[in-house]
Amino acid sequence: MIPFKPLTDLPTHEVLNMPPHLGDQDLWMNDSALREGVLREGGGWALDKLQRMGKTFGNNEVFEKAEQANRNPPQMKAFDRYGNRINQVEYHPAYHELMELAISNEVPNFAWNHPQPGGQVVHAALTYMLSQPEGGVMCPMAMSYAAVPTLKWTPSIGDEWIPRLLSTSYDPRDIPVTRKSGVTVGMFMTEKQGGSDVRSNTTRAVACGSRKGPGAEYLLTGHKYFCSAPMCDAFLMLANSEDGLSCFLVPRWKTDGERNHFFIQQLKDKLGNRSNASSEMEFQDTWGLMIGEEGRGVRTIIDMVQGNRFYCCASSAAMMRQGLVQAVHHTRHRNAFKKKLIDQPLMRNVLADLAIEAEAALVLTLRLARAMDEAPQDPAASALARIGTAIGKYWICKRAPEHICESLECHGGPGYIEESIMPRLYREAPVNSIWEGSGNVICLDVQRAMIREEASIPAFFDELETTRGANRHLDASIDACRREIEDPENFELRARRITERMALTLQGALLVQHAPPAVADAFCFSRLGDRWSGTYGTLPANVDIDSILERAFPETSLLSSDFPN
Repeated sequence: MIPFKPLTDLPTHEVLNMPPHLGDQDLWMNDSALREGVLREGGGWALDKLQRMGKTFGNNEVFEKAEQANRNPPQMKAFDRYGNRINQVEYHPAYHELMELAISNEVPNFAWNHPQPGGQVVHAALTYMLSQPEGGVMCPMAMSYAAVPTLKWTPSIGDEWIPRLLSTSYDPRDIPVTRKSGVTVGMFMTEKQGGSDVRSNTTRAVACGSRKGPGAEYLLTGHKYFCSAPMCDAFLMLANSEDGLSCFLVPRWKTDGERNHFFIQQLKDKLGNRSNASSEMEFQDTWGLMIGEEGRGVRTIIDMVQGNRFYCCASSAAMMRQGLVQAVHHTRHRNAFKKKLIDQPLMRNVLADLAIEAEAALVLTLRLARAMDEAPQDPAASALARIGTAIGKYWICKRAPEHICESLECHGGPGYIEESIMPRLYREAPVNSIWEGSGNVICLDVQRAMIREEASIPAFFDELETTRGANRHLDASIDACRREIEDPENFELRARRITERMALTLQGALLVQHAPPAVADAFCFSRLGDRWSGTYGTLPANVDIDSILERAFPETSLLSSDFPN
């Protein structure tokens, strides 16, 4: 709660030159790039909902609940008071309130509840807005969203579980799903010895009877090293059956109403994402159902991986946006050297550069959302979604920590204090670069898509070539992309360089198509030219910084004349 009329006239001094509390934010109306992007990419039919959610998710009370949930992390409760094994995790009440807020407003399932063009775009916008106050709760939201396509591989299971995932009721009770009003589904992939190399997994699956294959019952024995949101009602897992690595749905409860054999070993003490529990888990004769074809587990679960990677793009873009909002709020209310910070030329350069980066992240995310909407009917869109999501996941998530660090620095010392949201954003920022494949894994996946999926490169360049002639730096970067991709020498060694060039060129092309010239020209000149250092605040003198800042915050002028001393 924002303090009511705090004292400013103190015994030794008067409190001056300090920003007021930011208070409620309208995450929809105050974001021109978001509004324009949703309309452009096909989500305009959901404007009423997005307008409501912009106010609801941006309410100061939501930010305060996020702070409470992160300051009071989950606690492991493996046993009850009498020594019985229950494998539970207890959360602060604020966490449950945020989960209810998300699920009741269709954050994990909007695209599936509204299967029409633009559904994925609206889903991206909802994720983007709620990720600004809180990232930890969004982890189970992302997995529950991404589980739906994988569950469809085996209709006998999907028909039972998907309707439960489409519910708008949050039911945190640890009871059999047949008695619950709604469920969440997680995913356990990595093991100690393998990490991202899931083919080295040692968890075994043995058929319960003579029936094998999709929908059959198996008993799993082994471990998983990173198990986030362990209170989900079921989990998608990989284990080795007779014919190789296969995918399984493993519920918390068995159909006979008895607890399944989950054994939480410990909770991770994480850098960030602290409101969300992440655990280590062991399994001994744990009951599960095979999803998809036996021995084709990676192919079966890859749809869920793809969905989670898309979430990483939207979430990282959201954290960039919120960091920028906080930086602008501080600098437009703070004087230094006889000027508002927002009026200092170098600070304006920094803020404009941050604004360009944040919009580039968002425009790419929303374009990928449209490609996902179109993918079922359009092979080219499917190819763009496949390679574009990997490109976006690498680059947007890679840029977020540095972006948020720069936003924090705009505050000076106050940004480094835990009462500010900035330390929490900064700790949260690296997680998306690690989740669902760290940088090297993602760049190698981009190259894998180039080699194995013939349509991916034509789809990528078709998107770029529509802008040919609009900006000379962009034209040169498109040509450089082709040279990089067509050069076979040390292809894997250059994977990061190639992926970075592809990401920047794609962002530049999208901004040239859809953003005002001030934004697009500044991005292309600074990022696609020969002298980019990667450091924020290095825009050249000919950039229209005023227009960039006005676009980033169109609800009010950012000139100090609008703010009394």
